[in-house]
Amino acid sequence: MTKVVLENQMNEICDVIQKGGIVAFPTETVYGVGIRFEDEKALDHLMEAKNRDYSKAITLMVANKADISQYAYVSEKAQKLIEHFMPGMITLIFQKKETVSEAMTNGKPTIGIRIPDSSFVLSLLEKVGPMLVTSANLSNHPNTTSTAEVLEQLDGRIDLVVDGKTSDNIASTVVDVSQDEIKILRAGKITKEDIEEVIK
Repeated sequence: MTKVVLENQMNEICDVIQKGGIVAFPTETVYGVGIRFEDEKALDHLMEAKNRDYSKAITLMVANKADISQYAYVSEKAQKLIEHFMPGMITLIFQKKETVSEAMTNGKPTIGIRIPDSSFVLSLLEKVGPMLVTSANLSNHPNTTSTAEVLEQLDGRIDLVVDGKTSDNIASTVVDVSQDEIKILRAGKITKEDIEEVIK
């Protein structure tokens, strides 16, 4: 059985994450499910819990814009997008730095990074450090926006769900900034036009 806790039970939530557990929580897009960054065993458990294909990497969530350059090479264009859209409903895919273990990106040379616009998630990241976070659903199943929907798909597969509801039901816009040409890989609330406006 997956335990349901409240946002104000922050110590318990942090404790579970630090011990290698998997926790789902509401964000400003859809429900996310995550683990502590650099915990390979927890990443394996997360992939299994979601029935996720290992060819797909999982997004790194950080609390501050300044943290991004620790993990990724940031171009001038990418920096403009960071300044303009983060924290917010956008995930940027960068060339990863050599210091980031390939296990953390499922063998990919790139890393997706997002700063959520959610005071709860930001305070969680401040306390436990960066996390690998993906949508709280089984692979190829609908995104989840409430505790009940998360439990319907993941009960017994993850350790905790933070009770709540997301403020939206659309996942973040995903933008590849790892090459000179910037590509939108998944459309969301932030549109192609919004992005072109900022980088032109």
